[in-house]
Amino acid sequence: MAEETQEATQSKPQEQRKPNNNRRNNNSRRPNPNQKKNEATTGNKPAAKSNNNKNKNRNRHKRGPSPVDENLKSFVSKNQESHKQRLNPHYKLDLNSKAKIRVTPLGGLGEIGGNIAVFETDNEAILVDVGMSFPDEDMHGVDILVPDFSYLHEIKDKIVGIIITHAHEDHIGAMPYLFKELQFPIYGTPLPLAMIGNKFDEHHLKEARKYFNPIEKRKVYKIGNDFEVEWMHMTHSIIDSSSIAITTEAGTVIHTGDFKIDYTPVDGYPADLHRLAHYGEKGVLCLLSDSTNSHNPIATGSELSVGPALDRVFSKAEGRVILSTFSSNIHRVYQAIQYGVKYGRKVCVIGRSMERNLEVCMQYDYIKFPKSIFVEPEDVANMSDKDVLIVTTGSQGEANSALFRMSIGEHRHIKIKPTDLIVLSSRAIPGNEGSISKMLNHLQKCGARVAMDRDIHVSGHASMEEQKLMLRLVNPKFFLPIHGEYNHVMKHKETGMMCGVPERNILLMSDGEQIEIAPKYMRKVKTVKTGKTYIDNQNNHQIEDDIVMDRQKLAAEGVIMMVIQVSEQTGKMMDKPKVTTFGIVPDKRDRAFAKEMSEIVENFLLNMKPGMIDNPRALESDLRQVVRKHIYRKMKRYPLIVPTIFIH
Repeated sequence: MAEETQEATQSKPQEQRKPNNNRRNNNSRRPNPNQKKNEATTGNKPAAKSNNNKNKNRNRHKRGPSPVDENLKSFVSKNQESHKQRLNPHYKLDLNSKAKIRVTPLGGLGEIGGNIAVFETDNEAILVDVGMSFPDEDMHGVDILVPDFSYLHEIKDKIVGIIITHAHEDHIGAMPYLFKELQFPIYGTPLPLAMIGNKFDEHHLKEARKYFNPIEKRKVYKIGNDFEVEWMHMTHSIIDSSSIAITTEAGTVIHTGDFKIDYTPVDGYPADLHRLAHYGEKGVLCLLSDSTNSHNPIATGSELSVGPALDRVFSKAEGRVILSTFSSNIHRVYQAIQYGVKYGRKVCVIGRSMERNLEVCMQYDYIKFPKSIFVEPEDVANMSDKDVLIVTTGSQGEANSALFRMSIGEHRHIKIKPTDLIVLSSRAIPGNEGSISKMLNHLQKCGARVAMDRDIHVSGHASMEEQKLMLRLVNPKFFLPIHGEYNHVMKHKETGMMCGVPERNILLMSDGEQIEIAPKYMRKVKTVKTGKTYIDNQNNHQIEDDIVMDRQKLAAEGVIMMVIQVSEQTGKMMDKPKVTTFGIVPDKRDRAFAKEMSEIVENFLLNMKPGMIDNPRALESDLRQVVRKHIYRKMKRYPLIVPTIFIH
């Protein structure tokens, strides 16, 4: 029946077979007697048949799959394997080696500054940097802090050298204090050694210069029997900085020192990324990398970018320009002097550290200026203001710095004028915000204009993007973030994980924790003694811990001094005690407080144990406890109590 229907349709004239939409629509509503029979015979509905026809039409226009070239596909696998090999440092290390190296930071973690680390094999050890740090506000009379060298005394027979990365105070400032106790060969580039030499001269250690061993970058030096060390040029906020490659039998450890990646440095010497990549290609056991700026997601600006901002500031200045920056930032000072000379100004350098650093850099040809552009501070008063550029220290508001003394009118040669322009080309070190604000208040009270725009300073430390570049170039198996507080190293750890270092291969160290690293593992093995030694910079002497604690107590709680005369026969006071207080009660209450203390002493003596009169020291100790309890009950304070008892 289906065939007959098909033949009948084909035998109709062509014009009759033209589709008539109206007829088709009308016919579609009519029941088809053949439809039921087709459904009964085949079990297929016409709608399904129609869908099948549509799918067939679609398939006619659909392209079939392209042929796969098995040869090309094999090279995809080969390239994936190549990526795996270059990104996986495990394959580049000798996993059968039993050798290991131990890393022990003695400073620089959980703080900004005070950097010192020990690298140890079974038989030998080297130090990387010996830096100082600055005290907190409650460390009264303390100028600097140096690391506790106790552990170095324990291993002094193993130490074969000191490696210096760069000349910042937080990396070399404690060298004289170490050399007063222990002496070892010192290896470094010329500028750090020259600045250490100046420190030795100040501390009357001129003989210690014989330990200097200047090095050439990109050259491997054998130090002792176990260490091979190479210095690689690195950009930072001081000239002649380096990263260090330390190779032992266990493998190569890269220590970045302080760094940033500056592609357009002032001296034209960019970071030696080629050597870092060279070691990364060979295989690096562990990377220790600077974490100071790890929260900053924006790439650190080039030192050269400060130039246009300085040019703009200098071009608009009508009076004297007084520029303050870190004395070690020689490239910043260099640019400032260049623009000062451009606008016809003579240069006056004020501040001992600024003068010394600039002199050393000129002596060793790191920078070059004719001596005729410089004038002495005493000559400034006789010059026109528009012809003067003063470069000075004190950008952090240090109380003894040249700029601070100028701001309060105590500098011998320079007094701040309303026409002066003060340029602060630095950022506030955490903790110094208060002192900087205080100095700004003084400067503005003098009428001076202060410029501290963001574009007249750039950081010397790597941001996240530069840290990523360092991680990718070095491609270490293990990673130890260093230099900075805990939040800095924690953030750097996250960056390391983003760059492919497994979390299990990253450790966050604290000062004194000894980390053992071998090709197969990294682990904490023990903790050594660490801490800080307090230094009075006026005489370069150590201040004992108990003195600093007493000063803190005096400042926070006050002091009570009591002088008491006691009869040996009766055990009673012979006269009223003399009581002097500081920081406890106001002057108008001194007499009432003295009477109160007299009653306490009298009651104490009445209840004194038999025989105590023969032991004045014990008597003073017991009286101190009684007075302390009374003061705490009444005032909730723990003052320093100094009783003195005379037995007659």
